[in-house]
Amino acid sequence: MFDNILFIVFPYTAVTIAIAVTIYRFAFDPYSYSSQSSQFLENRILFFGSVPWHYGVIIVLLGHLTALLFPGLWGLFTANQIRLYVLEITGLSLALMATVGLVLLFYRRLSNARAQAVTSELDWVLLIVLLLQVGLGFWVAYYYRWGSDWYLHTAVPWLVSLLKFQPDITFVTALPFWVKFHFINGFTIILLLPFTRLVHLLVYPISYLWREHQVVIWNKSRHY
Repeated sequence: MFDNILFIVFPYTAVTIAIAVTIYRFAFDPYSYSSQSSQFLENRILFFGSVPWHYGVIIVLLGHLTALLFPGLWGLFTANQIRLYVLEITGLSLALMATVGLVLLFYRRLSNARAQAVTSELDWVLLIVLLLQVGLGFWVAYYYRWGSDWYLHTAVPWLVSLLKFQPDITFVTALPFWVKFHFINGFTIILLLPFTRLVHLLVYPISYLWREHQVVIWNKSRHY
């Protein structure tokens, strides 16, 4: 029963809420779809954190998505031991790079008072959950080797069964605790995303094609 809640009820609930809130914000509060960039507040740590974070996490996510959309081709690719080994080393390196980048970004938010001022409570929650997720990703990649292959035979068929509305959790219930935690935490991120500034990722740059210009005025004290 508990596994059904974790791997069936929670994923459907997270995605449903995420879609509903995203549509609501898009329809009734379109100007909230903004990253509210704080680059002008502090740029040095942002650069050194943002670059490894974005490159690392985007490539890792593309790998996960490729295996989900093209399982046959992914299986053929990982069937070769050398290619699988290279893929494992690459994935581990990217996970470490994303983790280091996000740690720097988190430190920037903590250490810079001006960056803190433009960070909401839910932004902090999402940052913590993201940090936990990339840390778990690195942990899983390091301690449970050949994940590029067993992911194809566990998480992929489970996700496909959810997409077909024929959920089958037998593919994932026997996996180690930390692997299952990594899966569930991924859906937690989906649930939180539309409540934070990162929701702009879901529509950028589509909405900017027809949205009216936004005028932003910053008020600050003058010092002579």
